[in-house]
Amino acid sequence: MNGKEQWLKWAIELQSLAQSALYWCKDVYDIERFQRIREISAEIMAAKTGLNLDKVNDLFCNETGYQTPKIDTRAAVIREGKILLVQEKTGKWAMPGGWCDVDQSPAANTVKEAREEAGMDVRVTRLVSAEDQDIHNFPPNAYKIIKLMFLCESLGGEFQPNAETVASDWFAENELPEPMANEKCTAEQVRLCFEASRAAHWETRFD
Repeated sequence: MNGKEQWLKWAIELQSLAQSALYWCKDVYDIERFQRIREISAEIMAAKTGLNLDKVNDLFCNETGYQTPKIDTRAAVIREGKILLVQEKTGKWAMPGGWCDVDQSPAANTVKEAREEAGMDVRVTRLVSAEDQDIHNFPPNAYKIIKLMFLCESLGGEFQPNAETVASDWFAENELPEPMANEKCTAEQVRLCFEASRAAHWETRFD
């Protein structure tokens, strides 16, 4: 998959260094310098992406303390040889999932996302993979993201209109819809989940 462009790597590194320094610094002059470095990193992102600077600050410079990766969980619900995918408002398809909430374990978050986005009650049965989004997904993201994909058993349910998705459907491995929301899950990652569902014993894939 496409890696991060060098300008994005530099902007992310500047932001990370400034964020950590602001957490530990006590000297008022050093704090001012590191705040300016953080502002520069956001200005680079805004200039290169065309996003509003306030939006970039909200997304890119909204945390304190040592910077760590964000966790994204995905529910691979496979039934009778087909996988459950949801369609977003953009028209793109993906496995149900999203950011892991601070009050949820990864497995519990996967169950929650399947219910919210697809109207399905599920039981998590297997961790398929723990992957670095920079390696497997595109386009590149300003955050470091670790994707956890869980195989899930369907316990029933029915799609309900919601704020994030407009439809859901079941797809065979060789009949995946287009376009896929590749920043969330690629066709290759969906096929990996099919492979895990067929395996008597599965070793979690990881980067």
